Amino acid sequence: MSVVGHLINGEISLEGSRSQDVFNPATGACEKQVLLASKQTVEHAITAAQAAFPEWRNTPPIKRARIMFRFKELLEHHADEICQLIGQEHGKISHDAAGELQRGIENVEFACGAPQLLKGEHSKNVGPNIDSWSEFQPLGVVAGITPFNFPAMVPMWMFPLAIVCGNTFVLKPSERDPSSTLFIANLLKEAGLPDGVMNVVNGDKEAVDTLLNDERVKAVSFVGSTPIAEYIYTTANANGKRCQALGGAKNHAIIMPDADMDNAVNQLLGAAFGSSGERCMALSVAVAVGDDAGDALVAKMSEAMTGLSVGVYSDASNDFGPVITCQHRDKVVGYIDSAEQQGARIVVDGRKPKVDGYENGYFVGATLIDDVKIDMDSYKAEIFGPVLQVVRVKTMQEAMKLIDDHEYGNGTCIFTRDGEAARYFSDNIQVGMVGINVPLPVPVAYHSFGGWKRSLFGDLHAYGPDGVRFYTKRKTITQRWPSSGVREGVSFAFPS
Repeated sequence: MSVVGHLINGEISLEGSRSQDVFNPATGACEKQVLLASKQTVEHAITAAQAAFPEWRNTPPIKRARIMFRFKELLEHHADEICQLIGQEHGKISHDAAGELQRGIENVEFACGAPQLLKGEHSKNVGPNIDSWSEFQPLGVVAGITPFNFPAMVPMWMFPLAIVCGNTFVLKPSERDPSSTLFIANLLKEAGLPDGVMNVVNGDKEAVDTLLNDERVKAVSFVGSTPIAEYIYTTANANGKRCQALGGAKNHAIIMPDADMDNAVNQLLGAAFGSSGERCMALSVAVAVGDDAGDALVAKMSEAMTGLSVGVYSDASNDFGPVITCQHRDKVVGYIDSAEQQGARIVVDGRKPKVDGYENGYFVGATLIDDVKIDMDSYKAEIFGPVLQVVRVKTMQEAMKLIDDHEYGNGTCIFTRDGEAARYFSDNIQVGMVGINVPLPVPVAYHSFGGWKRSLFGDLHAYGPDGVRFYTKRKTITQRWPSSGVREGVSFAFPS
């Protein structure tokens, strides 16, 4: 059985006495083991990053960018291998894995603009013969802690930009599907990145706590569940670190009476069930305004769902694959059970899907639940599975209040033909990412990603312009060269 190790100072490391099984969620079989880093192993990675920092920070941004250009080419050249690793360990269907990788590559493309992104600001003659300018300097050693659901894309929200800004990086990916992340990190070395600039440590809470408590780590980026995001943000801040911690979501789509219902249904199918609903931007609640809209939505949705196929990653005809673990499958099914027990109506039941040849896989079929109430457990929780719940309201204002009252504020959208309604919605809804007839309003790489309320802890969003600010610190320099032979008098007044 193969063993997944760490990447420290440019070399694969097999340090660590503890390990964890890595399962293929389509078969339920243990196919690999991943080593779990000890405190000492993580400290080795931090030491390597710290040692690499002085030379790397002084490397011209254009040279850092050229490495990213080569890295992008290698990602595209090895795309099939990366997608296969994602499929084997996450279960994501090949076309979905390819989409994930492409969105990650787009962040590398943005990072290739480092010479432009890091240009400072300059003002001449702010005073007599006084010039002032600001520049953006790297922080030092920074860390990323990333989730299982996007093992390629989410790390690339972080390390390409952090590295081109002159920092060195320690990544702690999910131990559930570590192989694609480690493979990608090795491509950086092949692209010419100096040893120690990028390090990967696989591990659990011991590795996370080491990163949070080591004073050499200056900033931490995190994506995952809200309870863990809050813990990481609180701990990092207590230790004087900069932190951005992206948490959970409960994304609602408002279906207005005038919506193009066929288009809305087609969009909801992918947004709710793509990647088995294991996306922080998955649309898990459809809020139908009026019973006519609700009846039409449920009727068309249930009909369209009969053609959905759940199965193994290697068959591109499948729409989505298994969930990540058997424990998570049971949790998703448990929420469906609770909705039924609390009075909701299971319109399409995905609790016992049949996948020939993969009877031991962790599959949950597409599920549609109607008549959901906001006090139900299934509504309040982030299910993170292929489950779409329908809540019925009478007015758009009631729908917006329902969204605003929820503890999460990650993403939302509205389906309507009414421009006035769409504008009012986007102006006033208390959510960080908003779609108008766009069900997954994930910002492109040159914007920034982040929610509101308990979906984000920290002031700066991920990647894009906010990412540049997160991974740099501003230094402002004011300079004067007095004319030769001129001696100035003493002044005790505040300079103006």
